[in-house]
Amino acid sequence: MNEKKSGFLIPENQRQNWWSIALVWIGAMICVSCLMVGGVLGSGLTLGRCVLAILIGYGIVCFYMCFVGIQGCDTGLPTAVMAGGALGEIGGKYVVSAILALACIGWFGIQAAVCGASFASMLAAMGGPELPVWICSVVWGIIMVTTACFGFKGLKWLNYIAVPLLIIVLIYGMVVAYTSNNGFDAITNYVPVAPISFVAAISTTVGSFAVGGSLAADYCRFAKNRGDVIKSSVVGVLPSGLLILVIGAVLSIVTGQYDITVVLTAAGVPAIGLVALIAATWTTNVTNAYSGGLSLSILLGLDEKRSRVCTWIAGFVGTILAAVGIMDQFQTFLSLLCALVPPFVGVIIADYWILCRGHKEKFVIRDGVYIPGLVAFLVGAFVACMTGGTFSYFAATAFLNVPFFIGPINGIVVSMVLYVILVKLVPGKK
Repeated sequence: MNEKKSGFLIPENQRQNWWSIALVWIGAMICVSCLMVGGVLGSGLTLGRCVLAILIGYGIVCFYMCFVGIQGCDTGLPTAVMAGGALGEIGGKYVVSAILALACIGWFGIQAAVCGASFASMLAAMGGPELPVWICSVVWGIIMVTTACFGFKGLKWLNYIAVPLLIIVLIYGMVVAYTSNNGFDAITNYVPVAPISFVAAISTTVGSFAVGGSLAADYCRFAKNRGDVIKSSVVGVLPSGLLILVIGAVLSIVTGQYDITVVLTAAGVPAIGLVALIAATWTTNVTNAYSGGLSLSILLGLDEKRSRVCTWIAGFVGTILAAVGIMDQFQTFLSLLCALVPPFVGVIIADYWILCRGHKEKFVIRDGVYIPGLVAFLVGAFVACMTGGTFSYFAATAFLNVPFFIGPINGIVVSMVLYVILVKLVPGKK
């Protein structure tokens, strides 16, 4: 491997236990948006089929994130830097880093806005002062980005504390909802109110963590070996993903409401709901700020030591967007970004695992922009948008919408296959 971007290499003495990385993934998985996804699945499928769709969907995510994560472990590099092998250093810097930075900053803003609105509402419901939503969003946005600025260690210790608490609160909330709403009869006699296809359920599950899986190298570069990458990814995603989505599905079935904070408030324990809201949003949003800052620092040509400044910038911009209340206008744009992120995973995997055969000694970052990689990525992104329903968000491109299987996975496969073909057709030295 060449020494480009050595400022992002993780030395051996900074490698972490696999459980620390798994906790980061668990913290990222447990959030209000995943409860919402579980609620959507619960309203469209029986609980048994819902569980199967979740296992298949997150199994697919774990499969490709292990490949990306192992490469990150081998090279010690984050995703945006690794992309320079397939897209060229400039291509990885200005294409991948920009997309990842925008996606992470945008989602940070959305999570901060959700936290601020819910915090203000629940505080008022508990008899506290009625604070403006924008003030709550700013306060919690600052707290979240401050944690992220401590780097991986900050993420690790936050999740050590918050994850066990979150799991206990979530299970408690589900038990409360189940026992107070005659949950057994509700589940056994349940008929989906808004039926969806099994493939659509799998696609929805994949989409809920498609971006997170693409960022696997950002965190797995801290792993000690390849086995630790696999353990941290599978243990960090599958059990927690199944738990949070099933809880969302059960809440939706027995109460008609996926949001556990609302359920706990209705049960007379709003303080516990408030803890769940803050902890869930906090553990998820620090990963948004950390990865957003990392991508932004790569985009600006900075190294790991100065990425803390970029993390502040990423969190600050996201917080401002949340405070001024314009994040709802970015939902469609962010959906587009989520369709664009997974396809470059295809070219990264193809370059390292097919052409380099998984040997880090053969991996190098190409100079400039590598056209075969850029073309494969763009075609894969187009296919992901076309088959995943992204084009339906825009009136001018709605006619291009051709739903088929799972959009992000289609994009990964197409970009991977096309990259190998183009490299063979356009030979050249790395």
